[in-house]
This record gives sequence, C-alpha cells and structure tokens, in this order.
Amino acid sequence: MAQRGLQRAGRRSNLALLGLLLVAAGTGVLGYAVGTPTAGRVIAVAHGAAGLGLLLLVPWKTVVVRRARRRPLALRAPSAAYWLTGLVVVCLVSGVLHAAGAAGIWASSGTPIAALQVHVGAAIVLAAALVAHVRGRHQRPRKVDLGRRTLLGAGALAGGSVVIWTATEGLWRLTGAPGATRSGTGSYERGTDDPAAMPVTQWATDTVPESAAEQVQLSGGGRTVAVPVDDLDRGDSVRAALDCTGGWWADQDWRGTTLHRLVTDHLGPLAEDAQCIRVTSVTGFSRRIPLRDARTTLLATHAAGRPLSTGHGAPARLVAPGRRGVWWVKWVDRVEVLDSPWWLQPPFPLQ
Repeated sequence: MAQRGLQRAGRRSNLALLGLLLVAAGTGVLGYAVGTPTAGRVIAVAHGAAGLGLLLLVPWKTVVVRRARRRPLALRAPSAAYWLTGLVVVCLVSGVLHAAGAAGIWASSGTPIAALQVHVGAAIVLAAALVAHVRGRHQRPRKVDLGRRTLLGAGALAGGSVVIWTATEGLWRLTGAPGATRSGTGSYERGTDDPAAMPVTQWATDTVPESAAEQVQLSGGGRTVAVPVDDLDRGDSVRAALDCTGGWWADQDWRGTTLHRLVTDHLGPLAEDAQCIRVTSVTGFSRRIPLRDARTTLLATHAAGRPLSTGHGAPARLVAPGRRGVWWVKWVDRVEVLDSPWWLQPPFPLQ
C-alpha cells in the first residue's frame, strides 16, 4: 500500500511539474509574438505564475524523491532528473532577477549578460532535456489523471501560483525595485522619444549589414517595381511602442509610408487572392503581415522626426503596432504581396 501511495504521489507531482513547465514554455514563446498591452499582460502573468508555481511543488517533490532513494538502485530516478532540477533553478532565479530589474548577472569582457538572456538560454536547454526525460518515462495517460482530486489539486496549484506572483509584484512596488515600472510584457523603458538612446539589438544571428539598400524591390500580381528609398517617406505616421524581445521598449513617432499605400501606389489595387505582405531584410530576415494590417503597418524611414540610424534599421524598417520587436524587420530591401496565408511561416525567423 505504501508503495502504491508513493507511486500515486510521484505521478501527481510529475504531472503537476510537467503541466507548469508546459504552461511556462508556451506562454514564454507566445510572449515573444504578442505585444498588445492587454494580451501581453495576460501572457506575462501566466508565464510568471507558472514559473513561480514550481516553488509550491518543492516540498511535495522532495518527499517523493527521499522515499524513492530508499528503493533498489535499479528503480531509482535517473540522474537526468537532477540536471532538470538545476536548469529549472537557473530559469527561476534568472527570471526573478529580470523581473526585479537586475541589469546583468555577470560580465564578460566588460559587457553585462542580461538576466533575460540567461533565462531564455536555460529555458531552451531545459525544453530539450525535458523532452528527452519525458520520452524515457513511458507513462501513459490514465482516467484518474482527470479525476476530481486531480482537478481540485490543479485548481489549488493555479491559485497558489497566482498568489505567489502577486506577492512578488507587491514586493517590487514596496521596495521601489526597477521591476515595479516594467511594462505588461515585462520590458523596461529605454529611449522613448529619443531614438539614439534605444539599445541596438537584433534577432539571434542577425547582424547589422555593412551597406544599406538603395531601393526596395516591390512585387505582386506578376509585377516587380524598384522603389528608391528616398521615395518611401510619404508623410504617413504612427506613434507606436517598439517592444523588443531583448527586454526593453520605447515609444516613438514613426514616419514613412504604410504598406497599403506603398503597394497600391506602385502596383495598383490589390489582387482578390492577395492574403499577406512579406517584408524581407537585406540579411534575409523576414515576416509576413496580414493584409488586414496593411493600412496600419508602416515602412518607416524616420523616428522622432529624425532619419533612422543604421543600428535601428536605416534606410527603412517595418513598424508593426501591437507586435513585439521580432516582427519589426530592419534594413528592408524587399516587399512582396503573396496569395498565401500570413501564418504560413515559422513562429520566429530561423535564419
């Protein structure tokens, strides 16, 4: 009986751990794509609560592990579980440090490594290790997994996770920590109305090109037109927040031309089968924008009344209000009207 009780307890704790890790991973990935204040806030809260909720399982999991150590060596959990534990700790600590407003964890050649970078890096390694670990457990779903006791436990865990998250947010406000001022997506303000003060960052292996494009190649409906970059400033403007996935945001007044104006002025009315517009950088980085957003998405040449700098996408960059910085393609040299869906692309650029 004791052995069966241990097995049930171990199974429930493992399912709870897996559930929280999946929620944390899913909301972490989703948070990179959604930049609207309301949706971004909900995603950020779910991500933080799921991560901190792991702390609630520590006492329960510790008891199970201690009892498991008394079993014969062949029946004990593999050492991979301890590696997973270490990675989870790194993710939690680095995530809390970022939420508190830590500038960096350590320095390499005088450059601080952001807590967010450590958090994301550890999470990627953790995801791979978790997949390998789960595949090796060979546990099948059971009816009891959806039983009343399990559902009540899941509800209590979710509620407790939100309580811990709320307590940490209250702590930042009480102590005046920088984390109290971060945005709903978890980013910190850097350079609003001052483009020169915005950090120069780019996605993954993308790098600042040595030379800028002199024209943008525009294609669609069987036509191709080369538009000089000097003709891209058509006076269209929008005030939008660049919310970078590197953990910072800045509001700017952007000026240039909307994608809709760019396409219709040079190619004529959009074809009936047109579904999205693909915007590509000289580096190969690209994103597809839904056709419904073409009137509000800008190909910007200026920020705060000044021409864009090379680091911030000169001569032209995409400005996609309500989307995270990963969508804001820099150094644009190609715009294409496509008859395929906008979502027919990787969640994030793979180059």
